Amino acid sequence: MTQVFIALGSNIAPEHNLLEAVHLLATHCRVLAVSPVYETAPVGTLNQPDFLNAAALIETDLPAADLKTRVLQPIEQALGRIRTADKNAPRTIDLDIALYGEAIFDLGSRHIPDPDITRYAHVAFPLADLAPDLRHPETGQTLSAIATTLPGAAMRLRLDIALSPSCSRADKIPA
Repeated sequence: MTQVFIALGSNIAPEHNLLEAVHLLATHCRVLAVSPVYETAPVGTLNQPDFLNAAALIETDLPAADLKTRVLQPIEQALGRIRTADKNAPRTIDLDIALYGEAIFDLGSRHIPDPDITRYAHVAFPLADLAPDLRHPETGQTLSAIATTLPGAAMRLRLDIALSPSCSRADKIPA
């Protein structure tokens, strides 16, 4: 079994779609933990709603390519993800393999570990919440050290949203 960190993001019905994505992930693999949710400004295409971002730590026996094509992409499709030429366009859900164990490799056009870990707070902070002392396979830095180097002022921790594969769709932490 391999421990895999999945980055999650949504800005179309994000509370619903993030929770549904975690529920669907749990039907295909063991979800060990889910980070807190962060509200973040969009990157690239700015004229769109803010995103909700989180990360999930899962355990799977699937190779990375199968995880992507047999689990992540079907979940995205089930939740209405439409891919356009604009990779920063609004989306119902985005599920990306951020870390696949300690492996370093290319999966199609994507590099694992995801380069966005060291570029964007909305990826680094949720990962650091799950495994602050985990070392990035390429840089050797801990995830918490990476997160502290990235500007996170535009992010807002959303304590009113709880993602868990075992909670009902209506579960929320009272404000």
